[in-house]
Amino acid sequence: MWNKTRNEEAPAPPRNPAAPRVAPEPAPPPAAPLPAYGNSPAPSTRADPATAGKQSAAIGASMTIKGEIRSREDLLVDGEVEGALELQSSLTVGPNGKVKANIRAREVVVYGSVRGNVEVAEKIAIRDQGSLVGDIKAAGISIDDGAYFKGSIDIVRPEPKVTAKPQKAEEARA
Repeated sequence: MWNKTRNEEAPAPPRNPAAPRVAPEPAPPPAAPLPAYGNSPAPSTRADPATAGKQSAAIGASMTIKGEIRSREDLLVDGEVEGALELQSSLTVGPNGKVKANIRAREVVVYGSVRGNVEVAEKIAIRDQGSLVGDIKAAGISIDDGAYFKGSIDIVRPEPKVTAKPQKAEEARA
């Protein structure tokens, strides 16, 4: 076998004592993720792989929208919306959000204010300081201490998933 000796090692780079030694600046901490817009994938705050890569949209605190909003992506409302909201995904009404609309969505989380009827396929959550005035139709509901709710609640059972039944051995032979 071949062994390196001191003479065969690569020479060390020359040191320049006159040059001041400067430590590299640490990288700035990553900024809080903003809701994605357009066709870019949304940053996922959950470890759930089912939500990874989903798209989301946001209505900022300085925005006011009147009319109908229909969407397949998650929506964060931190501004004012008046009209109707129909989503195939989830709706979050942020702490600055003021919604005066009837809402249909898969799931809803309320941190701000909602005035209108809400129909949810899965669950609705009214968080601390959140307010909802209207009727709720949902499979599940959560109302935190400190939240305000005025209206009626109709708990509906989710639609059972239809699966193909395995055929019995007798039917398979016939």
